[in-house]
Amino acid sequence: MLSLLGTGDALLRIVERAFAVEILVRGNDVTVSGADDEVQQVLRVFDEFVKLLDRGYELDESLVRGTVDMVRSDDDVSPAEVLGDTALRHRGRLIRPKTPGQKAYLDAMREHTVVFSIGPAGTGKTYLAMAMAVEALRRKEVNRILLTRPAVEAGERLGFLPGTLYEKIDPYLRPLFDALHDMMDAEQLTVLMERGTIEVAPLAYMRGRTLNDSFIVLDEAQNTTAEQMKMFLTRLGFGSRAVVTGDVTQVDLPSGRRSGLRVVRDVLAGIDGVAFSELTGRDVVRHRIVQQIVEAYERYDHVEGSEGGIRQS
Repeated sequence: MLSLLGTGDALLRIVERAFAVEILVRGNDVTVSGADDEVQQVLRVFDEFVKLLDRGYELDESLVRGTVDMVRSDDDVSPAEVLGDTALRHRGRLIRPKTPGQKAYLDAMREHTVVFSIGPAGTGKTYLAMAMAVEALRRKEVNRILLTRPAVEAGERLGFLPGTLYEKIDPYLRPLFDALHDMMDAEQLTVLMERGTIEVAPLAYMRGRTLNDSFIVLDEAQNTTAEQMKMFLTRLGFGSRAVVTGDVTQVDLPSGRRSGLRVVRDVLAGIDGVAFSELTGRDVVRHRIVQQIVEAYERYDHVEGSEGGIRQS
Protein backbone atom coordinates (compact mmCIF):
# COMPACT_ATOMS: atom_id res chain seq x y z
CA MET A 1 0.00 0.00 0.00
CA LEU A 2 2.88 2.35 0.69
CA SER A 3 4.18 1.74 -2.85
CA LEU A 4 0.71 2.34 -4.25
CA LEU A 5 -0.24 5.43 -2.28
CA GLY A 6 3.12 7.05 -1.60
CA THR A 7 4.65 8.39 1.59
CA GLY A 8 1.98 10.22 3.54
CA ASP A 9 -0.51 9.29 0.78
CA ALA A 10 1.18 11.86 -1.48
CA LEU A 11 0.50 9.90 -4.67
CA LEU A 12 -3.08 9.25 -3.61
CA ARG A 13 -3.68 12.98 -3.22
CA ILE A 14 -2.53 13.61 -6.81
CA VAL A 15 -5.21 11.18 -8.01
CA GLU A 16 -7.85 12.64 -5.73
CA ARG A 17 -7.21 16.19 -6.92
CA ALA A 18 -7.43 15.09 -10.57
CA PHE A 19 -10.93 13.64 -10.23
CA ALA A 20 -14.17 14.76 -8.58
CA VAL A 21 -14.06 11.93 -6.05
CA GLU A 22 -13.34 11.24 -2.41
CA ILE A 23 -10.84 8.46 -1.65
CA LEU A 24 -10.65 6.84 1.78
CA VAL A 25 -8.03 4.32 2.88
CA ARG A 26 -8.52 1.92 5.77
CA GLY A 27 -5.81 -0.68 6.09
CA ASN A 28 -5.61 -2.44 2.72
CA ASP A 29 -9.04 -1.20 1.59
CA VAL A 30 -9.43 1.80 -0.71
CA THR A 31 -12.92 3.29 -1.08
CA VAL A 32 -13.73 5.68 -3.92
CA SER A 33 -16.89 7.79 -3.78
CA GLY A 34 -18.31 10.07 -6.45
CA ALA A 35 -20.06 10.07 -9.83
CA ASP A 36 -20.00 6.69 -11.57
CA ASP A 37 -17.89 7.79 -14.55
CA GLU A 38 -15.33 9.46 -12.28
CA VAL A 39 -15.17 6.43 -9.99
CA GLN A 40 -14.63 4.11 -12.97
CA GLN A 41 -11.75 6.26 -14.20
CA VAL A 42 -10.12 6.24 -10.76
CA LEU A 43 -10.46 2.45 -10.58
CA ARG A 44 -8.76 2.21 -13.95
CA VAL A 45 -5.95 4.45 -12.67
CA PHE A 46 -5.34 2.13 -9.72
CA ASP A 47 -5.45 -0.95 -11.99
CA GLU A 48 -2.70 0.64 -14.11
CA PHE A 49 -0.68 1.44 -10.97
CA VAL A 50 -0.83 -2.22 -9.94
CA LYS A 51 0.35 -3.32 -13.41
CA LEU A 52 3.33 -0.96 -13.15
CA LEU A 53 4.19 -2.23 -9.66
CA ASP A 54 3.93 -5.83 -10.88
CA ARG A 55 6.49 -5.00 -13.58
CA GLY A 56 8.95 -3.80 -10.95
CA TYR A 57 8.48 -0.05 -11.39
CA GLU A 58 8.39 2.29 -8.41
CA LEU A 59 5.56 4.78 -8.61
CA ASP A 60 6.59 8.41 -8.53
CA GLU A 61 4.89 11.70 -9.31
CA SER A 62 5.82 11.50 -13.00
CA LEU A 63 4.32 8.03 -13.46
CA VAL A 64 1.20 8.95 -11.49
CA ARG A 65 0.56 12.17 -13.43
CA GLY A 66 1.23 10.41 -16.72
CA THR A 67 -1.24 7.66 -15.89
CA VAL A 68 -3.89 10.13 -14.76
CA ASP A 69 -3.48 12.25 -17.90
CA MET A 70 -3.88 9.23 -20.20
CA VAL A 71 -6.94 7.93 -18.36
CA ARG A 72 -8.54 11.38 -18.29
CA SER A 73 -7.97 11.87 -22.01
CA ASP A 74 -9.67 8.50 -22.61
CA ASP A 75 -6.89 7.30 -24.93
CA ASP A 76 -7.42 3.75 -26.15
CA VAL A 77 -4.08 2.67 -24.67
CA SER A 78 -2.88 1.15 -21.44
CA PRO A 79 -0.82 3.67 -19.45
CA ALA A 80 1.16 0.74 -18.03
CA GLU A 81 2.09 -0.34 -21.57
CA VAL A 82 3.20 3.20 -22.44
CA LEU A 83 5.01 4.10 -19.21
CA GLY A 84 6.38 0.57 -18.75
CA ASP A 85 8.38 0.74 -21.99
CA THR A 86 12.08 1.65 -21.85
CA ALA A 87 14.29 3.15 -24.54
CA LEU A 88 17.50 3.20 -22.49
CA ARG A 89 18.71 2.54 -18.95
CA HIS A 90 21.77 4.42 -17.66
CA ARG A 91 23.01 4.27 -14.06
CA GLY A 92 19.57 3.28 -12.81
CA ARG A 93 17.86 6.10 -14.73
CA LEU A 94 15.24 5.10 -17.27
CA ILE A 95 14.61 6.98 -20.50
CA ARG A 96 11.09 5.99 -21.45
CA PRO A 97 8.03 7.28 -23.29
CA LYS A 98 5.66 9.40 -21.25
CA THR A 99 2.79 9.73 -23.72
CA PRO A 100 1.03 7.43 -26.22
CA GLY A 101 2.56 9.49 -29.05
CA GLN A 102 6.07 8.91 -27.73
CA LYS A 103 5.35 5.18 -27.33
CA ALA A 104 4.19 5.00 -30.96
CA TYR A 105 7.37 6.88 -31.96
CA LEU A 106 9.59 4.33 -30.17
CA ASP A 107 7.72 1.45 -31.80
CA ALA A 108 8.16 3.07 -35.22
CA MET A 109 11.93 3.33 -34.66
CA ARG A 110 12.05 -0.35 -33.72
CA GLU A 111 10.09 -1.47 -36.77
CA HIS A 112 11.22 0.81 -39.62
CA THR A 113 14.48 1.70 -41.34
CA VAL A 114 13.73 5.42 -41.75
CA VAL A 115 11.52 7.32 -39.32
CA PHE A 116 10.48 10.97 -39.54
CA SER A 117 9.39 12.52 -36.24
CA ILE A 118 7.56 15.81 -36.66
CA GLY A 119 6.32 17.83 -33.72
CA PRO A 120 6.77 20.90 -31.50
CA ALA A 121 9.51 21.62 -28.98
CA GLY A 122 9.61 19.48 -25.87
CA THR A 123 8.05 16.33 -27.33
CA GLY A 124 11.26 14.29 -26.99
CA LYS A 125 11.85 13.84 -30.72
CA THR A 126 15.64 14.11 -30.60
CA TYR A 127 16.13 12.80 -27.07
CA LEU A 128 14.29 9.52 -27.68
CA ALA A 129 16.01 9.06 -31.05
CA MET A 130 19.42 9.44 -29.42
CA ALA A 131 18.45 7.05 -26.62
CA MET A 132 17.49 4.45 -29.23
CA ALA A 133 20.78 5.06 -31.04
CA VAL A 134 22.82 4.53 -27.86
CA GLU A 135 20.85 1.38 -27.05
CA ALA A 136 21.39 0.02 -30.57
CA LEU A 137 25.14 0.62 -30.19
CA ARG A 138 25.18 -1.15 -26.82
CA ARG A 139 23.35 -4.14 -28.31
CA LYS A 140 25.85 -4.16 -31.22
CA GLU A 141 23.00 -3.73 -33.70
CA VAL A 142 25.08 -0.94 -35.29
CA ASN A 143 28.80 -0.13 -35.28
CA ARG A 144 28.52 3.62 -34.90
CA ILE A 145 26.24 6.56 -34.23
CA LEU A 146 26.18 9.68 -36.37
CA LEU A 147 24.35 12.79 -35.19
CA THR A 148 23.94 15.73 -37.52
CA ARG A 149 22.20 19.08 -37.85
CA PRO A 150 22.03 21.76 -40.52
CA ALA A 151 24.03 24.77 -39.30
CA VAL A 152 21.28 27.29 -39.97
CA GLU A 153 21.20 30.26 -37.64
CA ALA A 154 18.16 31.93 -36.12
CA GLY A 155 19.20 35.56 -35.81
CA GLU A 156 22.99 35.45 -35.51
CA ARG A 157 25.36 34.83 -38.41
CA LEU A 158 28.10 32.21 -38.31
CA GLY A 159 30.63 34.71 -39.54
CA PHE A 160 30.02 36.97 -36.54
CA LEU A 161 30.90 34.23 -34.06
CA PRO A 162 34.55 34.05 -32.93
CA GLY A 163 36.88 31.11 -33.44
CA THR A 164 37.55 28.37 -35.94
CA LEU A 165 34.89 26.59 -38.00
CA TYR A 166 34.49 23.91 -35.32
CA GLU A 167 34.14 26.55 -32.62
CA LYS A 168 31.54 28.35 -34.72
CA ILE A 169 29.39 25.28 -35.31
CA ASP A 170 29.67 24.08 -31.69
CA PRO A 171 26.60 26.08 -30.51
CA TYR A 172 24.46 24.35 -33.15
CA LEU A 173 25.62 20.88 -32.10
CA ARG A 174 25.75 21.52 -28.35
CA PRO A 175 22.21 20.20 -27.65
CA LEU A 176 23.27 16.85 -29.11
CA PHE A 177 26.35 16.72 -26.86
CA ASP A 178 24.23 17.60 -23.84
CA ALA A 179 21.87 14.71 -24.54
CA LEU A 180 24.76 12.28 -25.01
CA HIS A 181 26.16 13.24 -21.59
CA ASP A 182 22.80 12.19 -20.09
CA MET A 183 23.08 8.74 -21.67
CA MET A 184 26.66 7.62 -21.02
CA ASP A 185 29.64 8.38 -18.84
CA ALA A 186 31.84 11.29 -19.91
CA GLU A 187 34.98 9.11 -20.16
CA GLN A 188 33.21 6.54 -22.32
CA LEU A 189 31.78 9.26 -24.55
CA THR A 190 35.22 10.80 -25.03
CA VAL A 191 36.74 7.47 -26.04
CA LEU A 192 33.91 6.65 -28.47
CA MET A 193 34.14 10.06 -30.12
CA GLU A 194 37.93 9.82 -30.44
CA ARG A 195 37.52 6.44 -32.15
CA GLY A 196 34.82 7.79 -34.46
CA THR A 197 32.25 5.37 -33.04
CA ILE A 198 30.13 8.41 -32.21
CA GLU A 199 30.33 11.34 -34.59
CA VAL A 200 28.60 14.70 -34.29
CA ALA A 201 28.89 16.82 -37.41
CA PRO A 202 27.06 19.49 -39.44
CA LEU A 203 24.91 18.23 -42.28
CA ALA A 204 27.24 19.67 -44.94
CA TYR A 205 29.84 17.04 -43.94
CA MET A 206 27.54 14.20 -45.04
CA ARG A 207 27.92 14.83 -48.76
CA GLY A 208 29.70 12.07 -50.65
CA ARG A 209 29.60 9.55 -47.81
CA THR A 210 27.96 6.10 -47.59
CA LEU A 211 27.09 5.15 -44.03
CA ASN A 212 26.92 1.40 -43.37
CA ASP A 213 25.96 -0.27 -40.06
CA SER A 214 25.12 3.11 -38.55
CA PHE A 215 22.35 4.73 -36.55
CA ILE A 216 21.97 8.22 -38.00
CA VAL A 217 19.96 11.04 -36.44
CA LEU A 218 19.24 14.22 -38.41
CA ASP A 219 18.02 16.89 -35.99
CA GLU A 220 16.32 20.22 -36.80
CA ALA A 221 15.44 18.83 -40.23
CA GLN A 222 12.95 21.63 -40.87
CA ASN A 223 16.02 23.74 -41.70
CA THR A 224 17.12 21.49 -44.56
CA THR A 225 16.31 22.30 -48.15
CA ALA A 226 14.71 19.67 -50.38
CA GLU A 227 18.12 19.07 -51.97
CA GLN A 228 19.83 18.62 -48.59
CA MET A 229 17.16 16.19 -47.45
CA LYS A 230 17.61 14.08 -50.57
CA MET A 231 21.38 14.16 -50.09
CA PHE A 232 21.05 13.00 -46.48
CA LEU A 233 18.61 10.17 -47.19
CA THR A 234 20.80 8.80 -49.98
CA ARG A 235 23.74 8.44 -47.54
CA LEU A 236 22.03 5.44 -45.95
CA GLY A 237 24.02 2.22 -46.40
CA PHE A 238 23.54 -1.46 -45.57
CA GLY A 239 22.58 -2.25 -41.98
CA SER A 240 21.83 1.39 -41.20
CA ARG A 241 18.84 3.16 -39.72
CA ALA A 242 17.93 6.82 -39.82
CA VAL A 243 15.72 9.06 -37.71
CA VAL A 244 14.85 12.55 -38.94
CA THR A 245 13.38 15.02 -36.45
CA GLY A 246 12.02 18.51 -36.83
CA ASP A 247 9.28 21.07 -36.21
CA VAL A 248 7.77 22.41 -39.43
CA THR A 249 6.47 25.49 -37.58
CA GLN A 250 10.02 26.63 -36.72
CA VAL A 251 11.73 27.04 -40.09
CA ASP A 252 14.78 29.35 -40.16
CA LEU A 253 15.53 29.07 -43.87
CA PRO A 254 15.74 32.26 -45.93
CA SER A 255 12.46 33.52 -47.32
CA GLY A 256 11.41 31.64 -50.43
CA ARG A 257 13.23 28.39 -49.54
CA ARG A 258 10.84 25.53 -48.82
CA SER A 259 11.70 23.18 -45.98
CA GLY A 260 12.89 19.74 -47.06
CA LEU A 261 10.94 18.26 -44.14
CA ARG A 262 7.71 19.58 -45.63
CA VAL A 263 8.53 18.21 -49.08
CA VAL A 264 9.60 14.75 -47.92
CA ARG A 265 6.18 13.91 -46.51
CA ASP A 266 4.73 14.16 -50.01
CA VAL A 267 7.65 12.41 -51.71
CA LEU A 268 8.04 9.35 -49.46
CA ALA A 269 4.47 8.70 -48.33
CA GLY A 270 3.61 5.01 -48.68
CA ILE A 271 7.15 3.67 -49.08
CA ASP A 272 7.71 0.41 -47.19
CA GLY A 273 10.21 0.80 -44.35
CA VAL A 274 9.55 4.54 -43.98
CA ALA A 275 7.34 5.82 -41.15
CA PHE A 276 6.10 9.26 -40.13
CA SER A 277 5.48 9.87 -36.42
CA GLU A 278 3.42 12.97 -35.72
CA LEU A 279 3.76 14.41 -32.20
CA THR A 280 1.56 17.21 -30.84
CA GLY A 281 1.28 19.53 -27.86
CA ARG A 282 -0.12 16.60 -25.87
CA ASP A 283 3.28 14.93 -26.15
CA VAL A 284 5.23 17.82 -24.61
CA VAL A 285 7.04 16.48 -21.56
CA ARG A 286 8.86 19.58 -20.36
CA HIS A 287 7.46 21.91 -17.72
CA ARG A 288 3.66 22.00 -17.87
CA ILE A 289 3.72 25.65 -18.94
CA VAL A 290 5.67 24.62 -22.07
CA GLN A 291 2.82 22.29 -23.05
CA GLN A 292 0.34 25.11 -22.54
CA ILE A 293 2.48 27.50 -24.59
CA VAL A 294 2.75 25.00 -27.47
CA GLU A 295 -1.00 24.35 -27.44
CA ALA A 296 -1.71 28.10 -27.36
CA TYR A 297 0.47 28.66 -30.44
CA GLU A 298 -1.23 25.73 -32.21
CA ARG A 299 -4.64 27.32 -31.56
CA TYR A 300 -3.39 30.71 -32.72
CA ASP A 301 -1.91 29.28 -35.93
CA HIS A 302 -5.16 27.45 -36.62
CA VAL A 303 -7.22 30.62 -36.22
CA GLU A 304 -4.75 32.82 -38.10
CA GLY A 305 -4.00 30.20 -40.76
CA SER A 306 -5.24 32.40 -43.59
CA GLU A 307 -2.56 34.95 -42.68
CA GLY A 308 0.21 32.38 -42.26
CA GLY A 309 0.17 32.14 -38.46
CA ILE A 310 3.49 32.45 -36.68
CA ARG A 311 6.75 31.35 -38.36
CA GLN A 312 5.04 29.41 -41.10
CA SER A 313 7.30 29.09 -44.14
